[in-house]
Amino acid sequence: MKCPFRPPYKILVLPTMFEVIRLSFCSKRFPSDLQGERSSLNRVNQWRQARARNSAFSDPNKLNKIRFLLNSSVTLLKGSLQDETSLIKAVKQVDIVICAVSSNQVFDQKLLIPAIKQAGCIKRFFPSEFGADPDRTQVSHLDNNFYSRKAEIRRIIEAEGIPHTYTCCNFFMSVLLPSLVQPGRRTPPTDKAIVFGDGNVKGVFVKESDVAAFTISAVDDPRTLNKTIYLRPPGNVHSLNELIEIWEIKIGKNLERIYITEEEILKKIQENPYPYNWELIFIYSVFVKGDHTYFDIDSSGGLEGTQLYPHIKYTTISEYLDTLLLLAVDNVLNWIPALKNFPL
Repeated sequence: MKCPFRPPYKILVLPTMFEVIRLSFCSKRFPSDLQGERSSLNRVNQWRQARARNSAFSDPNKLNKIRFLLNSSVTLLKGSLQDETSLIKAVKQVDIVICAVSSNQVFDQKLLIPAIKQAGCIKRFFPSEFGADPDRTQVSHLDNNFYSRKAEIRRIIEAEGIPHTYTCCNFFMSVLLPSLVQPGRRTPPTDKAIVFGDGNVKGVFVKESDVAAFTISAVDDPRTLNKTIYLRPPGNVHSLNELIEIWEIKIGKNLERIYITEEEILKKIQENPYPYNWELIFIYSVFVKGDHTYFDIDSSGGLEGTQLYPHIKYTTISEYLDTLLLLAVDNVLNWIPALKNFPL
């Protein structure tokens, strides 16, 4: 079947990557002077498609996002990754599919892939990756098949000959960075900091909205066809020691560092069943084994996103930590009026 669509493209975004949908029509994220028909802004602003599962319409936590999308002229289609009929119907209406389902739904793409194959009009498929490269990680014996499932989906896509791009953004900034990579915490430390391994292995953090911007920019870039986009933005590649140093400068205080050896980390991982040990598994993967940065990017199969799209302005780790510092200050200021009600 020949694809009935021509640029501007229709894009099908499967939940939950709200930022991809939102940035599809945020013009400030895209330049207006890209050559010819490669202007992502022009295409995406004219054709916006999103697909949501039935649960998205009934979940109170998602209602605000649904309202935002509806108010932005996005078309929402009810459907299910377990319903082949609704999948084929949705896929036949679009040119590009971006799948960002959660990790426990990765295998649900096994029904989506045949739907894409049957539709025959998809110019590019972005499967649900958006993390470390599943073909490069070194924790398969620990991660409860977290990465092997993604790798299996890759092999199916490649075997079916579906045009694709894999986005490996490494860590989202909302994962572990708010605590400065301190398991069990939700805010950065103010007195002591745990350092895993020697603290010199580098990891990568990228803000979710920036991941979306790079993904949207690549939807029809011929350079990214059947390749992997790795995100290693300068300013966002840091070791634990470097992260702590950045935070110490911001708060004007040195933290006591408590070093945990690789053997101790593995023991703690084994003592706690999955998923309760997931933070330690990811920390071990990235900051001990170096799964984000231990390899050079092979240009025959991968490209670095910030080099491909230097026009995209992204949030640095330092800038993100500034927001955490401001939040901490705001919390203190909010408590000051309440102190007047307590006798001293």
